[in-house]
Amino acid sequence: MKINWMEESRLLRGAHMDGDTLRLPAAGGGIDLPEIAAAKDRYLNITLTVLEAHSMAFEFRAYAKGEEEPRVIVRFGLLPRYRTNLYIDMNWLDGHILFPGHIPGELKVVCHGSRIARSEIARAELVSMPVFHDIAVKLESLELSDTPCRAELPEGEKLVDEMGQYIPKDWAGKVPSVEAMVQAIHAQAARPDSYPLNWTKWGGDAARKMGEGTGFFTKVKKDGRWYLLDPDGCAFFSQGPDCVVARADARVDGLEPLLTYDPGDDPVLVEPMAHDWGENDRGRGRLISYERANLMRAFGADWSECWKAMITAQLKGMGMNTLGNWTDPAMYGRMPYVTMLPRFPETAHAIFRDFPDVLSPEYREDAARCAQKLAARRDDPYMIGYFLRNEPGWAFVDNLIIADEVLRDPADTYCRRDLAKWLEEKYGDIAALNAAWGTGFAGFEAFSAPMAKASAFSAQAESDLRAYSAKLIRAYTEIPSAACRAVDPNHMILGMRWAWISDPVLASGWECFDVFSINCYAVDPTKSIERVRELGVDLPVMIGEFHFGALDAGLVATGLEAVATQEERGRAYRYYIEHAAAHPMCVGCHYFQCYDQFVLGRFDGENYNIGLFDVCLQPYPKMEAAILACAQGMYAIHAGEAQPTQDKPKMLPMIAY
Repeated sequence: MKINWMEESRLLRGAHMDGDTLRLPAAGGGIDLPEIAAAKDRYLNITLTVLEAHSMAFEFRAYAKGEEEPRVIVRFGLLPRYRTNLYIDMNWLDGHILFPGHIPGELKVVCHGSRIARSEIARAELVSMPVFHDIAVKLESLELSDTPCRAELPEGEKLVDEMGQYIPKDWAGKVPSVEAMVQAIHAQAARPDSYPLNWTKWGGDAARKMGEGTGFFTKVKKDGRWYLLDPDGCAFFSQGPDCVVARADARVDGLEPLLTYDPGDDPVLVEPMAHDWGENDRGRGRLISYERANLMRAFGADWSECWKAMITAQLKGMGMNTLGNWTDPAMYGRMPYVTMLPRFPETAHAIFRDFPDVLSPEYREDAARCAQKLAARRDDPYMIGYFLRNEPGWAFVDNLIIADEVLRDPADTYCRRDLAKWLEEKYGDIAALNAAWGTGFAGFEAFSAPMAKASAFSAQAESDLRAYSAKLIRAYTEIPSAACRAVDPNHMILGMRWAWISDPVLASGWECFDVFSINCYAVDPTKSIERVRELGVDLPVMIGEFHFGALDAGLVATGLEAVATQEERGRAYRYYIEHAAAHPMCVGCHYFQCYDQFVLGRFDGENYNIGLFDVCLQPYPKMEAAILACAQGMYAIHAGEAQPTQDKPKMLPMIAY
């Protein structure tokens, strides 16, 4: 069924037609979709072209009756000036998936919110995300169908040059040729391998010895402030990039006609995706590495060893002392590093998204298997510690009551059985529970059958299920922590890298960590760090991810925090790090990430200007200068002896998905 979207009454928030062009305000605007609620078709097929020089993000939003905020949001990105066919699958609205995958020409797709049944949809809309100016798009088609649309890629127009740079755009620092790039890479490789500061070999402050060295990284609390100590006992504030790796991460399957250079089946430059990313028909992807190709052009067969020496010198020269998460293990030992369990324990049946049946013997047994991966590095003094995992998918739903999901799930899980037992022990008889919950259950065996949103029965039901959720999340954290501690007693457990604290219950089990970790995309992380303390956590806090991006370089999207220029990126970096270091709980921040993402999208479709280095392995000079200036005052700020900069960056709306 085609949707007659060109009727003026359907346009929202000032959007209007200008010929065949839809003009949308900077604050965001779009189209009401009243057909969604009544239709039974599975797919909303869209043909759309962004008529701007940068990418854009859009959202499909579904509202329930009487609710002002959308229950579910499907956010997706699009390349600039590129006619794209894409679809929204209505099955995504049931909340079972966070990242459903993307098709060629489309960028990352994320399902935010909880869940909504098709029958609950009172209103739906397609809107643009806010950006820094009014935008124009060409919306050719909106159609409801039982068949998803397919990508149609134009042939002949190349968008990516042989070095991985975006052809339609020019910018200061764009490398004009392979020969110029090789010369620039050799200049970077000649940098000295040393810190330009009075630091220990670990990157700790040599002037602040705070205890006897243990031979491993440790923590200490002194005068109300948390510190990490390097293996020699000196104060250590962890600063460095994630993803220090020359990896194959440019996803090109289906996009090959847009490339000037394609390495074919070269096993060094081409890799298959490790797993299916999402549920669409694109399935497993083909990934290539422009970074490796450019290094091979500069160094030949010895490119890997040359790169490892070069990137170490580059990072130390900036005043960075840590290799962040997802770094190439071949780099370990050149600098201090953090790592992560290669795999977090699982159960064959998950309660909701990636939340396992944590009370099952299967979970405990798999935790022991996962922990064994730590054995090989248990004696490595360069390892600061290890994260258990990154951003659990189930915790992206704000105020999720995981015990609700235990009861909704029809499976006979160990969590379900234990919840019924827990309630019976608390109330003694079903009449007492019914009085408290406002229910009419015949007996506790009622909890063996699935029930939706049990926390809505009464305030006491919600209170009970939140309390039981805390028990489950404590098991979720404590069981793998104990297994890891048994294998590796020498290194710190750095926590879970929560995407954000979507509910206070996520702090459950914090006592089993050495460091509490969050990812925090913000101008200033102080409030997020303080939030951890307000939850009763008495541990140092490490930030596993943050970044800033701009559009004045080679990419067409900014990332989750946006500024106008590379100079502003540097200003934003310094402001963030220094305010984090000033907080008495914070002991480190890791920047996401080392290299820019691929302009047409990495494995999941992100294409952000968030690197310390571009695809030609060159640092952004203004960013580099700001990072070094930050490092020079970092330890005095961390000790409370100096104040952080008040030179606050000017922010823009993000272009991210």
